[in-house]
Amino acid sequence: MSMEQVRLPRVVICGRPNVGKSTLFNRLVRRRLALVADIPGVTRDRREAEGELFGRPAMIIDTAGLEEAAPDTIPGRMRASTGAAVEDADIVLFVFDARAGLLPEDKYFSTYLRRTGKPVVVVANKAEGRGGGAAANEAYALGLGEPIAISAEHNEGIADLIREILERLPAEPAPAEDGEPVGERPLHLAIVGRPNAGKSTLMNRLLGQERMITGPEPGLTRDAIGVDFVDSDNREYRFVDTAGLRKRAKVEDGLEKLSTSSSIEALKMAEIVILAIDAVEGIHEQDLHIARLIEREGRACIIAYTKWDLVTDREKSKLGLSDRLQTSLSQMKGIPTLTLSAETGEGMSKLLPMVRAAHDIWNKRIGTSALNRWFEHALEKYPPPLIEGRRLKLRYITQVKARPPSFALFGTRAEQTPDTYIRYMVNSMRDAFDMPGTPIRIMLRGTKNPYADEA
Repeated sequence: MSMEQVRLPRVVICGRPNVGKSTLFNRLVRRRLALVADIPGVTRDRREAEGELFGRPAMIIDTAGLEEAAPDTIPGRMRASTGAAVEDADIVLFVFDARAGLLPEDKYFSTYLRRTGKPVVVVANKAEGRGGGAAANEAYALGLGEPIAISAEHNEGIADLIREILERLPAEPAPAEDGEPVGERPLHLAIVGRPNAGKSTLMNRLLGQERMITGPEPGLTRDAIGVDFVDSDNREYRFVDTAGLRKRAKVEDGLEKLSTSSSIEALKMAEIVILAIDAVEGIHEQDLHIARLIEREGRACIIAYTKWDLVTDREKSKLGLSDRLQTSLSQMKGIPTLTLSAETGEGMSKLLPMVRAAHDIWNKRIGTSALNRWFEHALEKYPPPLIEGRRLKLRYITQVKARPPSFALFGTRAEQTPDTYIRYMVNSMRDAFDMPGTPIRIMLRGTKNPYADEA
């Protein structure tokens, strides 16, 4: 079958005017094709362009803002054009502005989309910063499933959105008889760390070739370099070597700022991140800062202590590294670590099996019955605290997604649960379901509907 005969899956972006649809379109096609401005109604005709979503080609369609209007008006004709695009879609991205919150128009058009029967992903755009995820949660009220919080402008959450799209798209068509069978998507793996931590040497050892320039000088790698790799078990990987990440205050050169941005973007697009730490120098504050960034982005992490062949007192070094991790990265309790030497090959055989194990945990799903048996036991062991003289009534918990494992906790005034109690629940869940190191998200859902009209 020729490429011209293959119908690409159609991903249609729709929503009210000025919610960031065109910015998201540009982000997904990786080109500035759509005109973007901070005024509503810039896009009138739908625009199509081919993009690649983690290696899978797709047709991305930007549409005019949805507005209620008479059919013979310009907004009415724009809505008809958008409706035609939705009818032909394989999946619809329904975008709303998380900063503005859900408006009546959002709820109206979500009802329309639900009636089409098309797969719909709710996208909470402009959700940058710590409060973005909380603002996105109100979109549960639309009844279209879990919203994905992103910032198209700042490239936050885009990797999670792409993964959700790929999970919801129809299966790829079978290749021609003389073609290779379609396998799983490559596992995306980023190698990050401070300058001169041995990242490029580690990448070369994994690939079995001198693919990256290496040397004793820090800062040799300037761009995020991606290389495809197939292991001995025929598993596919996409390795990305990155430029070293220094403290922000020390990054002054314009080229280094670009390199830093490229490294952080590679981290956001990865599924698994290997944090390379120079075992001779030990753990610096910047290493911990990078680890916390990985956790905030919701990526599975493995810490690789590099240059292990140069460490003289190995037992003392192991003890010191372990103590520092336990005291400084409690939110990543049980994070997998290994010592290796990319120069000699020592410890390298353990790395990819560890990557696959971390990937399995990151993708883990827990049955609701098992989850609530654990939940009841956790509540009995340490009951929720008193808030303003009244005890919180936490009623049940359910998993809303994986990658990373994310859960919704329901109860009366659940949103008032203190961070200390959430940390207790996260650590208890780690131990009960064997999820060391991976980020775990617990979202709080009060039983009172905050969108119901007050009497």
